[in-house]
Formats: sequence, C-alpha cells, structure tokens
Amino acid sequence: MNKMQKLDILLMALSAIRSNKLRSVLTLVGIVAGVASIIAVMTAISIVQVAMEKEMSVLGSQTFQAQKWPAGGFNSEQDRRKAEKRPPLTVAEADAVRAQVDSADQVGAELWHFGISVSYKGDVSNSNVAIVGGTPEYSENNTHYVGIGRNISHMDVAGARRVAVIGYGLAERLFPFVDPIGRDIFVDKRKYRLVGVFQEKKSAFGSGYDNYVLMPVTSFQRTYGKLRNGGFANSVNITVHARTPELLENAMEETRQVLRRERGLKHNEEDNFEFFSSESLITNFNRTTLGVKIGAFVMGTISLVVAGIGIMNIMLVSVTERTKEIGIRKSLGAKRQDILRQFLWEAVILCNIGGALGVILGFALGNVLSAMTDFEASVPLEWAIMGVVFCTVVGVGFGLLPAIKASKLDPIEALRFE
Repeated sequence: MNKMQKLDILLMALSAIRSNKLRSVLTLVGIVAGVASIIAVMTAISIVQVAMEKEMSVLGSQTFQAQKWPAGGFNSEQDRRKAEKRPPLTVAEADAVRAQVDSADQVGAELWHFGISVSYKGDVSNSNVAIVGGTPEYSENNTHYVGIGRNISHMDVAGARRVAVIGYGLAERLFPFVDPIGRDIFVDKRKYRLVGVFQEKKSAFGSGYDNYVLMPVTSFQRTYGKLRNGGFANSVNITVHARTPELLENAMEETRQVLRRERGLKHNEEDNFEFFSSESLITNFNRTTLGVKIGAFVMGTISLVVAGIGIMNIMLVSVTERTKEIGIRKSLGAKRQDILRQFLWEAVILCNIGGALGVILGFALGNVLSAMTDFEASVPLEWAIMGVVFCTVVGVGFGLLPAIKASKLDPIEALRFE
C-alpha cells in the first residue's frame, strides 16, 4: 500500500468520525473520564509529593540527624514503648561526635519546646511559637540562614547568654516598623536580647519555619531542661553535616560508632538511637504513597477498560449501520486490510482525542489542589504520555474486533443489507 492509499484511509476514518458526531461523542465520554481520573489523581499526588520533598529537604543533601525518636513515627505501640525506654541523647554526646567524626565539618545540638508566646513592649504573639535551644551549627545544618544581625556564637553557648535569633514572620509581627536588632524581647515571659533575624522560609504546609526562636542550647537547658536528678528532660537532636555529599555514609557510620561507645553499647546490642536524613524521609514518603499511586492507576485502568468495551460495542453497532457503505467500498476494489485499517484508525483516533481531552481535564482537576493551597502547580508529563499510549492500546485492542468483523463482510451480502 502506497502513502496515498494510507492517507486516503486516514481521511476516510476522520470523515466517518465527523459524520457520526453523536456516536463519536458517546465514545469519547468514557475515555475522557478514564484518563482524566488517572491524570487528576497523579497530578494531585505529584503536587503533594513535590511539596513534601521540598519540606523534607530542610536538612540538605549533606546532613543527617541522630535522635532518640524515629522520624517516621511508630509502627506499633510496642515500638513506642521501646523508644520511650531509650536514654536521651545529650549535648556531651554531640560534643563527642564533633571531636571524633573526621568526615563531618559541622555538628550541632538542638532541643525543642513548643507552644509559647513572644512579646515586645506589650505586643504579644500567638502562643504557637517554638523555641529551639541550639549551637551555632544550627543555621548551616538546617539550611535556614540569618538574614539580618548575627547568628548565636560559641561564646553565647559557653556563657549561656540570654540572646535570641527569631524567624522572619515573628520579626514582621513584632517589629513592623523598627529595626529589631538589639531590642529586648520576652520569650515565654523571660527577657532575651535579639541579635538576629532568619531569612524568610515559607512552608506550603504551614510549618513554623518563620515562627520560632533560636537561643543558645545552654540557655534553653537552664530554663526548660533540668530534672530533679540534675539531668535534662529533653533528648538532644544531633545534626551532622558531612564534608561532601559523598562522605555522608561515612559520616553516618562514624557517628554511629561514636554514639555506641559513648552510650556503652555492646557489640551484640542494637542502636538505641535513630538516624534520618532528607533522602530517607523522602524515600519513606514515596514508599507510603506508592499504594495510593497503584490504586489510582488500577481504578483508572478499570475505567479505561470499561470505556474500551463501550467503544467496541458502539463500533460494532457502527459496522451494522455502515454495512452497505462497506459493501460499496469493497465492490469498488477496497481490500479487507483497507476496511480493517479504516476501522482501527477510527478507534485509535477517537481514543487519542479522548485521551488528549482527558489529560487536559485531569491536569486542570489535579491542579485545583494547588489553587486552594500554597502548593506549586505541577504537570507530570510522564503520566500524560502514559495516558496517550494507553489510549492507543485501548483503541487498537477494543477496535480490533469491530474492524475484523467489518473487513470480513461479503460485499454482495453487504450491498443487499437494509
């Protein structure tokens, strides 16, 4: 068959689609619905995933954290009780990691307290501010840098000075018209000298990146940490920044060995602390959402299969309605494969038109989530390509039976058909 004949068959298929508008629209509905459902769900998941990965990348690619509690929560009540029995991590252990881990260039310690208020000259913030007692490495290890003023220093930590660095949003709330540096603020009704303000760091999930106070870890311990036995109530989070991304695994293993020695663990005892990094958080999140993605794909596939069955039935009716037309074409010299190709082209074209409309509608529906939130819009092109390819498969698979039936019609019997 030459190119002109192939073009003629394609043009005939397009003409048949145009001349049977109602039937074509009914055929499209199922395909549009099936593809749109897949694309909408995958687009929404992609939007959330991008936002979550951005949120969970707070530690950067070279930093991990050691802590008492598992970052991903508890799988069972037994896991919770097991974690509760672990001894807290301490600033002394962070100091040991800093001194002994050669693969790391920044080791920090953090303690957290939530639900307090900050005030300046009688102007009081909401009582949802977080306090972090940290070391100077906090800013670098958490990729949250000081915008104006200065960071807390080792001298501040050594002297347990009452100085603080506050988040951008908190500074905007308390100091809308004046330079905040050097002002005295009251953190949980205790006076601190303000030495710096962090750069703005927005969160799509409303996390308090701009609504917290950083103070020296020693100042935090004096105020919030002491127990009756002289220890500290809170377990320290130890953040470790590897010298290069390639040394991250080495730094993690060195830190593990240091902490095991400091905590007196024997070789046959498991770690009584947890590690996590941005990469591990993202991996866990992707593993969690995998089931949702598979479920959405299965449901969308079922919708497309149902739509394919609808296409097959409608095209079988179309073969019956167009029996005389097929007879005329065959009597004028059209071969079986010509009829077969025409009906297959009709099915494939209809499916791909429906697929394209479904992709557009799916993207629009999926991005409703970004319009209602601070999430960034997303267009997962790989799913659009998969949707179109799948529509082509559906068109060929479910259009084959009507096409074969049409191609096998006897031209004489077809011409007699009424």
